[in-house]
Amino acid sequence: MGSGRSDVHVTITGLGAHVPERVITNDELAQLVDTSDEWIVERTGIRERRIAAETEALSDISLPAAQQALEQAGSDGKDIDLLIVATVTPDMMFPSTAAILADRLGAADAAAYDLSAGCTGFMYGLAQAYGMVAAGLARRALVVGGDVLSRILDWTDRSTVVLFGDGAGAVVIEPSDEAGFLAFELGADGAGGEHLWLPGSGSRRFEEPDGLVKMNGREVFKFATRVLVQSAEAVLDRYGTNVGDVDVYVPHQANVRIIDHATKKLGIPSDRVVINVDRYGNTSSGSIPLALAEAQADGRLRAGSLVLMTGMGAGLTWGSALMRWTQRLEASPAKPATPGQKTRPPGAAAGAGAAA
Repeated sequence: MGSGRSDVHVTITGLGAHVPERVITNDELAQLVDTSDEWIVERTGIRERRIAAETEALSDISLPAAQQALEQAGSDGKDIDLLIVATVTPDMMFPSTAAILADRLGAADAAAYDLSAGCTGFMYGLAQAYGMVAAGLARRALVVGGDVLSRILDWTDRSTVVLFGDGAGAVVIEPSDEAGFLAFELGADGAGGEHLWLPGSGSRRFEEPDGLVKMNGREVFKFATRVLVQSAEAVLDRYGTNVGDVDVYVPHQANVRIIDHATKKLGIPSDRVVINVDRYGNTSSGSIPLALAEAQADGRLRAGSLVLMTGMGAGLTWGSALMRWTQRLEASPAKPATPGQKTRPPGAAAGAGAAA
């Protein structure tokens, strides 16, 4: 889908990230399903993940990320006229989580809506916000990517429960004197939708839906390793550059095996790749903004850096963005909030899965 190039310069001016306090380690999961820390790390690279408290919904974990992004941009809620939330786990079917979040931020009268593109949601949200700002339909947009996947996981299914975590990230997007976003590439293949889906979550009737994530891991792996490379190459080609010019590569944090495969196939040096899946797991729409915030916090995002972001997810969907980092922030670099505390997984009996 289209190159997404415009004569109007649009860039990211603020970043924010937030994860819940609860930490669940692989050893704790091993008390719930037939697995081990060694098995999980070898196959996914994940060592722990964050899980939202029973009282926390998506808007609750997104609010701190949004506030942090606005602070870095030197703005507040009243300055936002567009708010997009990318998620598959909204607070409820309606009203949209974006509308709820806009109210909590004081973004009165801002256009606000949710979008669903699986783990690629944040990339779709970026592209939409870019297009609306570039077209003059919005002056300043807030894009939030986040999920509370722990609510829809089968905690007895080893193939999914070890992979996912909860978290959210946010960016402020507005016009700039310098080139920020350079090109986008988006796509979907609905024929593969059955490989990663959530039955019983909408108007389609099922005999005995349990409302929990279903995944064909083998097919998703094959899709991910192919499309992350193809989408990245496509967006680089559309801008007329090559992978050797990329300074920072931010892939969707699905698992380390998928990231390593894409990195090697593209030929990107490992020191240019942002990886935090070991500490947060796959946070779906929160994955890329969380990784971006970490790259900023550790100094990898510098003015002039060529940044490549690539995602893939349910749909099946994919999307990439290429941008020249232009931020000059007065505030402290964004980093995921909360040091975390280890507590038992949802549904575990008291005493089971407790931290040592």
